[in-house]
Amino acid sequence: MTRRILALLLAVAFSAPSQTPAQKYDGPRPPKPDLPYLKHAQNLVPTEPGTATEEKKKDDILYVIQGASSSAKTPLASPIFLLEVDKLNPDRLGLYKLEVRNGRREILFGAKKQPRPIRIEVNRIADKLYKIEVGDSLEAGEYSLSPEQSNQVFCFQVF
Repeated sequence: MTRRILALLLAVAFSAPSQTPAQKYDGPRPPKPDLPYLKHAQNLVPTEPGTATEEKKKDDILYVIQGASSSAKTPLASPIFLLEVDKLNPDRLGLYKLEVRNGRREILFGAKKQPRPIRIEVNRIADKLYKIEVGDSLEAGEYSLSPEQSNQVFCFQVF
């Protein structure tokens, strides 16, 4: 009886599909580290890097980015980004919709108004290479990927 069970277990173990090693990423790679790139098939479009300036308004802080629109544009409502990291932590990035007012892009943070980040999914696809996918469809407008607790911004436009 024990021999039958052992034989059966061995047969099951050897007939189970073997795990294939993780496939190596062979797509386009960002030319610069710590700069998210919009992925358009095999082409990479760099996001617009910058620094948001703070303007105090009573108990609120208005973050301002100069220019009414970003130079980085995508027609994709659910864009994918590639990011080669050096110092930037991709898990601490937040995606926010910006409002265009007076020829500049703005987002208001305050005691009563805390904009919610748009859901993104971050996956490591190779050593120091990450894929960032937007969880929900974005409407046309201006957006920014920004590290937590930082005024650094990586802007793009969905059209």
